[in-house]
Amino acid sequence: MEHNLLLSFMAIIIGFGLLVWGAERFVHGAAAIANNFGVPPLIIGLTVVGIGTSAPEILISVVAAYQGNPALAVGNAIGSNITNIALVLGITAIVIPLTVKSETLRREYPIMFIIMLVSLMLVMDNHLGQVDGLILVSGLFVMLYWMIQTAKKQKSDPMEKEFEGEIPKISTQKAFLWFAIGLILLIVSSRGLVWGAVNIAHAAGISDLVIGLTIVAIGTSLPELAASIVSALKNEADIAIGNIIGSNMFNLLVVFGIPGLMSPHIIDPAILERDFPFMIGLSIALFVMAYGFKGEGRLNRYEGGLLLAGYTTYMVVLYYTAVV
Repeated sequence: MEHNLLLSFMAIIIGFGLLVWGAERFVHGAAAIANNFGVPPLIIGLTVVGIGTSAPEILISVVAAYQGNPALAVGNAIGSNITNIALVLGITAIVIPLTVKSETLRREYPIMFIIMLVSLMLVMDNHLGQVDGLILVSGLFVMLYWMIQTAKKQKSDPMEKEFEGEIPKISTQKAFLWFAIGLILLIVSSRGLVWGAVNIAHAAGISDLVIGLTIVAIGTSLPELAASIVSALKNEADIAIGNIIGSNMFNLLVVFGIPGLMSPHIIDPAILERDFPFMIGLSIALFVMAYGFKGEGRLNRYEGGLLLAGYTTYMVVLYYTAVV
């Protein structure tokens, strides 16, 4: 038993490391490929990079659902969204306050709320089925189309220059190589991570849902944390917050939708009673803090501290409602 647990912990630690690096290489290659084929920087940033930073969550969801652990995938989707807003943006704003200028982000805020409400309505019956999953995954294509059309019509946006500076300038052959390496690493690491997480959950008597909401959610949010802090230090606050908003939308549409398509199941009532309210509440808090109703939006250190406190509160509530 101890030997198996040790292997499980190693699988999680190594899996997270490869997952983060694989996601970075995947995005690096995909962005360069799109750039070499003439795709505008703003579209690359909103779509290719957005999906790429959610690649760990997506692969974990596919593997977990395929192996018959859909609760882990659901927990990963909701937990990652909570982690992205409260932990990732909280830490980032404490490191360096964020000023938001992008009009594109102002349009994405309402879309994010709509996606959250639709997701909530679909599972109000405590069932995540194939129709629910189909609606959510189909919503991804609708959102991508909207993003592309919006980017084409946008004459000038601060994010475009920020994205342009971040897109790697490498040959197409090298870009495809990094894309393939990143994808392989994502697949291998996600399988190992899910195996280790499920083993530890069962050995500790903790549900797959709680493991997904905590360990897996934090681990798969590491690429967002790294990207947000780096963007903030480069004075690219729009990208820092844009990555989080985009990732949260992709998580609900794809990561949350995949378990419905691949492994329909009855969801834990705690998802509706505890996790969804926290996710929506934190999203509203971010909106109030960073939207900028009378000009530029700003997320200062004090507000970052409040978000971090919100995450700590969620962890405490999760411990007393699901573990104790």
